[in-house]
Amino acid sequence: MAADTVADDPRPYRVYLAWFGPGLVKVGITAYERGAARLLEQGAVCFSWLGHGPLMAARRTEELLRAALGVPDRVPYAQKRAVRAGLPGSVRERAAEIAELHARAVALGGWPESLTRAPFRAADHAGVFGLEGGEDGGPVAVGEVTELVAGGAVGGELVAVAGPDLHLATERGVVVLDTRLMTGWDLVPAEGEPCAVPLREFEGAAGVQDGLF
Repeated sequence: MAADTVADDPRPYRVYLAWFGPGLVKVGITAYERGAARLLEQGAVCFSWLGHGPLMAARRTEELLRAALGVPDRVPYAQKRAVRAGLPGSVRERAAEIAELHARAVALGGWPESLTRAPFRAADHAGVFGLEGGEDGGPVAVGEVTELVAGGAVGGELVAVAGPDLHLATERGVVVLDTRLMTGWDLVPAEGEPCAVPLREFEGAAGVQDGLF
């Protein structure tokens, strides 16, 4: 993201629409040279470029689309995890929302003249993340780790990775561990340890037991 970049940054920037799950889309910008790296870091399941141009033109376009389309430019990771638990099974279904928003976006007036618009072309990361299949057989997560505690443990098979989130198959179902929670903690083999840390269940999820202590 270019939030901390000086206004006269000469590099070109891209504007994009990113989809994280049903009903959750954001607009954003990233340095052209970074390609899709920013989208992978954010855990975007599907995205499409909207256009590219100078930094300030990209920022103005981002603000125009944020207001006109009613989509945010930031999305909390907790929301991303919750919607990721109910992904459609096909690329076409996953791309449907951004396809509709892209069409609305390019029909708007007021785009900066220095920004070159891009045609709709959905890029899908479900397979890259290990989430392919979604409701039709993929590793649907039932909850997320809210904190790591002394004496606790998270043991399980790694089945998917999206942004900073590890999806781990445990005896309580697939749970999501934000790797940023691991700062300052030692990483040692789980050796069959059960999942014994505080969890928050995703709405409508099944399989997490013991009241999510």
